Amino acid sequence: MDLGLKGKVAVVTGGSVGIGLAVAEGLAAEGADVVLAARGKERAEAEAARIAAAHGVRALGVAADVATLAGTDAVIAAAGEFGGADILINNAGTGSNETIMQAPDEKWQAYWDLHVMAAVRLSRGLVPQMRAKGGGVILNNASICAVQPLSYEPIYNVTKAALMMFSKNLATEVIGEGIRVNCVNPGLVLTPDWMKTAKQLTADTGGDWEGHLQGVAEEYADIKRFASPEEMAHFFVFLCSDKASYSVGSTYFVDGGMLKTV
Repeated sequence: MDLGLKGKVAVVTGGSVGIGLAVAEGLAAEGADVVLAARGKERAEAEAARIAAAHGVRALGVAADVATLAGTDAVIAAAGEFGGADILINNAGTGSNETIMQAPDEKWQAYWDLHVMAAVRLSRGLVPQMRAKGGGVILNNASICAVQPLSYEPIYNVTKAALMMFSKNLATEVIGEGIRVNCVNPGLVLTPDWMKTAKQLTADTGGDWEGHLQGVAEEYADIKRFASPEEMAHFFVFLCSDKASYSVGSTYFVDGGMLKTV
């Protein structure tokens, strides 16, 4: 199936690992050129070179902390040098661990900048590039926790809920210019972050991190397993494509049955 992505320029934040890397690879497999933004310069450049060689596309690794204005400016500039963005995947983010009563203002602000302001600034900077090319797609990677929170990470829950609402508002604002905005709320996805945490939690009890994760899956997901980043990427790639042309301002749950409401 031709998804109409060949020659498009896609910007993916958090693009050197996990869901972001899988999405970048999935888009490249469909012929899109990709800009991978990540804090680590060496890894971003190495993954970009690997993707370019594997799929015969242009790929650029950009070292940028998108939680900062300087970081988002660097990504916007890189996309412009690549011919302008057609696709933006706001994926950069990470979980948290705190209580509302004890978390300092600085931690709230750091997550707000990473999960919300990065998407705001990158959208502001890349929408004009999309407009000049006749349209585009913006996908914001939020979380099931935006509507079904996990108790140990209130800051993550709140900022991801804000990202979901931002998506809805931006969608209304730019659809008249041919730019489609949607939000994806993943459930459990087997990323390096999950594996690292599981190894830490089981280090003193035998190290069965895989068993720990299986227990998490059985507790929360009806499908009884984690998704792979590649499974998640298939959904993102579809939403970027011409086949999703009527998908505007929606939030899609890809969670293996984890959501317990309608």
